[in-house]
Amino acid sequence: MNRPATSLPRLPVVGGSQRPWTDWTVAVTGMNARADNPGPGLAIARCLRRDPAFRGSIIGLGYDVLDPGLHTRDVVDAGVLLPYPSDGTEALKERLDEVLATHRIDALIPALDAEMATMIALEPWLQRRGVRLFTPTQPMLEARAKDRLPDLAAAAGIATPACRRITNAAALDEITDFPIVVKGCFYDAYVCRTAAEAHYAFAKLAATWGYPVLVQPFVPGVEVNMTGIGDGMGGILGQVAMRKRALTDKGKAWAGVTIRDAAFDRFAADVMASLRWRGPFEIEALRDPDGRLHLIEINPRFPAWIYLSAEVGRNLPSALLRLMAGEAPQTFDPPSAGACFVRFAEEVVLSLAELEAVTITGATLPSAPPIRRVAA
Repeated sequence: MNRPATSLPRLPVVGGSQRPWTDWTVAVTGMNARADNPGPGLAIARCLRRDPAFRGSIIGLGYDVLDPGLHTRDVVDAGVLLPYPSDGTEALKERLDEVLATHRIDALIPALDAEMATMIALEPWLQRRGVRLFTPTQPMLEARAKDRLPDLAAAAGIATPACRRITNAAALDEITDFPIVVKGCFYDAYVCRTAAEAHYAFAKLAATWGYPVLVQPFVPGVEVNMTGIGDGMGGILGQVAMRKRALTDKGKAWAGVTIRDAAFDRFAADVMASLRWRGPFEIEALRDPDGRLHLIEINPRFPAWIYLSAEVGRNLPSALLRLMAGEAPQTFDPPSAGACFVRFAEEVVLSLAELEAVTITGATLPSAPPIRRVAA
């Protein structure tokens, strides 16, 4: 379902138009939570709940009735369905207009790559409706696209694998040097050691994410990731770095550990200074056997492991709200190294009436907590 109806639960409105960020109603997208490839939205909401100063409400914005974050009522106060990003800017604007007719939303945190362009396009309109965002500009978003990383790396003076855009599987037959990495234009990547594997990955990625499909040489090494907030002037607020310790079959972190790495800090600073990035980000890099860092990807939002930031004293979603409110950037103590996370699956059990409500109305029932929560 991607064009839900307009019957939405009404949340309490606290204060006037200048109420503090601690009392805001915050909408967060990315409520999908597949165990092998979770969206960041639920983790962002958990970070906000983790901040004792935050007393506001959270609306989960999802794209499917089975997005678990819509139904996790100890974290979000209400869940609402949006049209799929592929439906375009006008469809999203129409739906958000419906939501704003019954909900007061003070801030919106987009959490998925595929929706960023439409959210950026709607930012001026949302601001006129009283909804704050802190996002990159469209040129910034385009400059960190996967196929443009070589240009960005050259400008920042860092390394990144060469990248080739292909729209025809026949181009794979020209490749003789394996292994390679075949990537979707938005998500997913496959390490391919034979031409047959490359053709399979190309067909799957093109069918899922469209064209172009990207092909890169494989760089062996250890993956390190960093999240933070770009201040829009070339600086970084509150960066937290981690090394993946266990992966899903999609290459997503199932376990990780925070690290202190001065070389990675300088590497990320060069990238963000070149982009003058504004808003949340995740940098993915590889450290090769010689110790050199290679830029692999820049995601224009918080990662799914963002809750780790709150646990090491750098609650970045909370810091983002403060920036939206016009407060001076926070100062943080250095993040602690050696903090580990291990992801797990959890079942949210709800009534059939709740599921029917989302299917029919496009929103969860008001004040209807799940029946019980069972750890998997």
